[in-house]
Amino acid sequence: MANRELVVLGTASQAPTRTRNHNGYFLRWDGEGLLFDPGEGTQRQMLFAGVTASQVTRVLITHFHGDHCLGVPGVLQRMSLDRVPHPVRAYYPAADAEVFWRLRHASLFHDTLTLVEHPVDGDGVVADRTDGAGSDGFRLEARALSHLVPAVGYRLVEPDGRRMLRDELAARDIVGPDVGRLRRAGRLVTGGRLVTLEEVSVPRRGQRFAFIMDTRLCDAAFELADGADMLVCESTFADADAALARDYGHLTAGQAGQIAAASGARLLVLTHFSQRYETGPPERLRDEAAAAFTGEIALAADLDRIPVPKRKP
Repeated sequence: MANRELVVLGTASQAPTRTRNHNGYFLRWDGEGLLFDPGEGTQRQMLFAGVTASQVTRVLITHFHGDHCLGVPGVLQRMSLDRVPHPVRAYYPAADAEVFWRLRHASLFHDTLTLVEHPVDGDGVVADRTDGAGSDGFRLEARALSHLVPAVGYRLVEPDGRRMLRDELAARDIVGPDVGRLRRAGRLVTGGRLVTLEEVSVPRRGQRFAFIMDTRLCDAAFELADGADMLVCESTFADADAALARDYGHLTAGQAGQIAAASGARLLVLTHFSQRYETGPPERLRDEAAAAFTGEIALAADLDRIPVPKRKP
């Protein structure tokens, strides 16, 4: 099982179809499990995908249209039923906090879950696990998007670090706990010689993940996608329907490709497809994105497992 992967739980916009469930995405990131936009049916899709309620540590909602949040009641109630022992953190647009409250209390159940709410009321960092979090630390950032209702996109950023070089360490007889001491302090005296971290390591760029749902083209979308190793982006409409996309606050597949290209993304995951294309070849959307973006493109399907790209050498 990959330590960092996206599990696609659903890919349909607005209404589910015979082949696509409502939205839902589970990002496995080392010891964390981030559940994005759980639409209707997400709890059942989790069963098919082998994602358990206890694996979810954070729930992130971009906005409160039904295809992005109608699964919240079932998912939270399942967490209570399974008596998930750890706190679960929830992020959503602060302007619609009352809607989240109504979803949370949509039915009667024995609530045993420790849910910590983090309403997002501005751009910036909404969670920071970089201090003392070890190698799996990250910052979680949010930006306001351009939709018909308050909406935000999310971005996960791992801090830059350094990759230790085994041969260089061995040449200086640095082994075991001394490796950790050198990494933390940046220098180590061994065998009567001072060794610096720069001598035995090379820079390692932190990985980045971006999640952009319902929005028109806007500066925030490009900021979220900047340097993303994996960019999950809505592509509700084909380019021929660009006017509809603009009117309803959405992106075309070509515009998703533009965002990926301008932002230097590595892997673009297209999703959130309109049911109007259900009977046609979905490859047309990939082709339209590829006209703007020459990097890797994945056309998401329900229950896909897509690894976060390995680090560049």
